[in-house]
Amino acid sequence: MSAPRYAQITGWGMYVPERVVTNDDLARIVNTTDEWIVSHTGIRERRIVSDGRETTATMATRAGRTALRVAGVTPAQLGLVIVATVTPESPFPSTASLVQDALGATNAGAFDLSAGCSGFVYALSLARDVICSGSTDHVLVIGSETLSRITDWTDRNTCVLFGDGAGAVVVSACGEACGVMASVLGSDGSGGDLLIVPAGGSRIPATPETIRNGDHYIKMNGREVYRFATTIVPKATETVLRKAGWEMSDVAQMIPHQANSRIIDAATKRLGVPEEKVFVNVDRYGNTSGASIPIALCEAIEQGRVLPGDKLVMVGFGAGLSWAAVALTWGVPRPIRRPLWMRRWMAAIMLSLARVRSSVRRAERHAYNRIMGPVDEDGWRSRLRQRTDGIRSKLRRN
Repeated sequence: MSAPRYAQITGWGMYVPERVVTNDDLARIVNTTDEWIVSHTGIRERRIVSDGRETTATMATRAGRTALRVAGVTPAQLGLVIVATVTPESPFPSTASLVQDALGATNAGAFDLSAGCSGFVYALSLARDVICSGSTDHVLVIGSETLSRITDWTDRNTCVLFGDGAGAVVVSACGEACGVMASVLGSDGSGGDLLIVPAGGSRIPATPETIRNGDHYIKMNGREVYRFATTIVPKATETVLRKAGWEMSDVAQMIPHQANSRIIDAATKRLGVPEEKVFVNVDRYGNTSGASIPIALCEAIEQGRVLPGDKLVMVGFGAGLSWAAVALTWGVPRPIRRPLWMRRWMAAIMLSLARVRSSVRRAERHAYNRIMGPVDEDGWRSRLRQRTDGIRSKLRRN
């Protein structure tokens, strides 16, 4: 009988844009004040991408690269890359595929996961199942969002809430009973219209009219979302604790989705969790959707609030309506050992090689197709293509 496999977090990393947008900055463009925003949301500032060069994929790549370095795992060791996002680069290909290519994770499958602000916890639960099944030893899970690109900056009810950023973890197989011990996933699609981007999908394709109406921006029924969140966070937390066989008093740190400080306060009071056991950084980043929990985890680790043997609960909620919670035992020692300059130098070289490899493959594919002509064309080029396609396929796998 084979030994049981567990899935623990072995690496972590985050990236947020340099540009800081304060409440006073927003007060110059919409009818609001710093006092109102802080009293209603707890948010004081947020990070916003500054131009088109920063995207969901570029932020995810930077966060993923840091997580791999902390874990001591090479991109080639990854078996899967999951990017939780509601702001992908495009409908397809997946943002995860672009990240996989940028990192040089040549042996990894890749896909995006869309579950709103619950997405990272959904992906973490899935990574645990994949690892425990024996399919792979290492999974890179990333939450990355550029919500500023789908935010209506004239709508004061939503524009004060959202920010951009990315957080990532490496989840690895281990033989000790630690890591993700239990998870809970849930959804109530009857509330799908409470938090939604109405247009741009198959139901309402993009048209000049949808653009004029602002139907490609986030629309939210704040009151209903608040009611849902303050109810579901305690419920999901209690359910995952039961599955793990823990009591609330066993939990060293609770890391909730950073949506709104009032939601976090109301939910944790229902659970009876003391303030010092709840990690909150919504004041500095706003709601970064699928990126909020991994960013909060990274900062909690950096501040020494997560220690070996600690029991943690992460709980997310959001569009869908969806919710998810995981209970995990922290199995990574502190303090974080900073990489030596040689390791950083080698990591930079490997990333550069990944970029070169991607460019070379694109150029080779273009040249090959130009030389060989259309796939359905008859003649000597078609026969040569049939022979060489198999060889090229084997070389790519190797």
